[in-house]
Amino acid sequence: MRQAITGFHLDAEGDWVAELSCGHRQHVRHDPPFQQRPWVLTPASRAGRLGTLLPCPPCDRAVLPEAVRRVRLSPEWDQATLPPGLRRAHQLAAGTWGQIVVLQGTLRFSMDTEPPLTVDLTPGSAAQAIPPQVVHAVQPLGPVRFRIDFFAPPADAGDEASGPEPTC
Repeated sequence: MRQAITGFHLDAEGDWVAELSCGHRQHVRHDPPFQQRPWVLTPASRAGRLGTLLPCPPCDRAVLPEAVRRVRLSPEWDQATLPPGLRRAHQLAAGTWGQIVVLQGTLRFSMDTEPPLTVDLTPGSAAQAIPPQVVHAVQPLGPVRFRIDFFAPPADAGDEASGPEPTC
């Protein structure tokens, strides 16, 4: 999965880190001959890379970024009250992460990543993160009860003071 660069900062060792639209961060070192990224060396060159897409392995693995905060919870759903739209392929808004928490039963989660991800979630399994703008769907496997927690960047991150609206 590829995510846009939204900003840069220096880490404690003085290496440049790209801030990605998904909330993850990725080192973008210029370390010849191993990594050739001379564009990180000047403010103008870094500014020219804003919006550039970088591969984001944590998104491919559906890893929730550390810097997000929970902004709301869905209602608890079961196999009868599950909205039809969640059973079909859909996606979260840009900047919004989800996390499925299964309280009872088994829920099948599928996500269109490379490679595709399909997991059966139970109360004993870890909560399943859902990256922004990634097509996914859920399917109850018998009686089930679950909710979705929604996460967004901290209020002081990005251009919007309140962060994105956490919706599917």
